[in-house]
Order: sequence, then C-alpha cells, then structure tokens
Amino acid sequence: MARPVLHDSVLRSRLLDVTAELVDREGPARVTLRQVAAAAGTSTTAVYSLFGGKSELLSAVIDSGFASFGDAQRAAADGGLPALGIAYREWALAHPALYRLMFGGALASYAECVADPETADGSMEPLRRSIAAAQAEGSMRQASLEDVAAVIWAQVHGLVSLELAGIAPPDADWDAAYNAGLDAVSRAWAP
Repeated sequence: MARPVLHDSVLRSRLLDVTAELVDREGPARVTLRQVAAAAGTSTTAVYSLFGGKSELLSAVIDSGFASFGDAQRAAADGGLPALGIAYREWALAHPALYRLMFGGALASYAECVADPETADGSMEPLRRSIAAAQAEGSMRQASLEDVAAVIWAQVHGLVSLELAGIAPPDADWDAAYNAGLDAVSRAWAP
C-alpha cells in the first residue's frame, strides 16, 4: 500500500501565498515559520519538509513569483510591447504582495534569500524578444537591446509601483495614466 502524500503541491502553493502576504504585511524579520504554518493551516514540519527553512521558503516565494510573472509575460508576448505592458500591470495588480517582495527590496536584508537568476532573468525574456523583433521590422529605433529593455521596464515598473503605493490623488484614473505611459514609451522609441 502506498503512503499518502501529506505535503503536496496544493499545500506548497498555499504556503507560498501565505508567506508572501505575511512578509509583505509584517516584514521578513518578523515573520516566523510558526506563523506561516498556522496561517496556511498546517504544521511547521510541513514547511520544513517542503522548503527546508525560512531562507529557502523566502527564496521559493520569490522564484514562484518570477515564474508566475514570466508565464504572464510569455502569454502576452504575441501582442508585442503594448500587450506586455498591460500584462505587467495586470499581473502586479493581481499579486501586489508578491510584486512588492520581488521588486521592492524587502528581502534584500536576507543575503541567503536570493532569486534563481535564470528564473528572474527569464521572466524578462519576452520583453527583450519583443524589442528585438520591433527593431528588426523597423517599428522601433535601433539602440542597445539591454538599454531599451531597462528603460521600458523602468517606465512601466514606475507607473505600477506608484499605483500600488497609492501615491496619487484619490480620484486618479490609473487606467488612463497607464495607457498614456504606454503610449509615451511607444513614441519615445519610434524610429
């Protein structure tokens, strides 16, 4: 008779989600594995079995975030730069705690908590491919691929980060602001 699976992918996902929310709200130093386990409705043994310890759990949260973000970007890639920009914002608004952890620096103090470079870099590959394709077809001016990607990413990231931080008048129309930002990006790199 096979042994039942106690710590499955559903529990793993729940632990990743709960950890992202707790760390976003309380900060990484204040969150304990006991809190994470309790919030996920499981035991600390499950956390240790699935991840090893706190730094491994935090690294897994970040890796999971970059994998999910990368999936969203790859799903939008056929629509070119505008679609990638829209997917960027939609993903961030759907996963605000994870977005802040991935890009906000809250985990920087945990030297042992490092995102997998291949997963993190791979999440931006659709942007680089879209830029290269636009440059090749002549719809975007020629410039260093990495420089263009960094500038576009910074512009989109800045808008989304401001929106998530709530830094705007209460009646701000973020949809209009974001669309204007995407239009400005497009015009800035026109041939």
